[in-house]
Amino acid sequence: MIPARIHTASVRARIGDYADTQRSAEERGRIYEELLGFVPPRIEARFAVTGALDPAMVDLQEQMRAHAMYPKSFDVKTAQLMLFGMLLMDLSDAALLHAIAARRAGASWNELQDTVNLCFLFRGLSAANRGAEILANIAHREQLAQEQPAEAAQTR
Repeated sequence: MIPARIHTASVRARIGDYADTQRSAEERGRIYEELLGFVPPRIEARFAVTGALDPAMVDLQEQMRAHAMYPKSFDVKTAQLMLFGMLLMDLSDAALLHAIAARRAGASWNELQDTVNLCFLFRGLSAANRGAEILANIAHREQLAQEQPAEAAQTR
């Protein structure tokens, strides 16, 4: 499950406004929107909180993330499949985000399942179960996304 969104107005009121004068939070969020279709809530929280308290740190974090996440040796799909597998090994809830990114980059259901199977070899049934749950949830998200435009067209 994707965590709930933060309440940005409360962050601004209690902690302060996003303070990076070089790049807006919206600009920083675009890479996530391209990769995932949305800015994950924890990323949004990091931009709001750390962006208000230490915008230089956000800039450093994002530079390192961009360098590591887009290696010259791998295409985006391969990198995202690897990240999905690594995070699934730890049963991290962030595995879901990288599975979504892998799908958006062209990964098939079989490629995702093969990644789950590799994790199963070294992590066991917990990884197999969590991986299957992630794939099922992504399938549902994709189904809803496909149905929503059709429903909107029918109401016109």
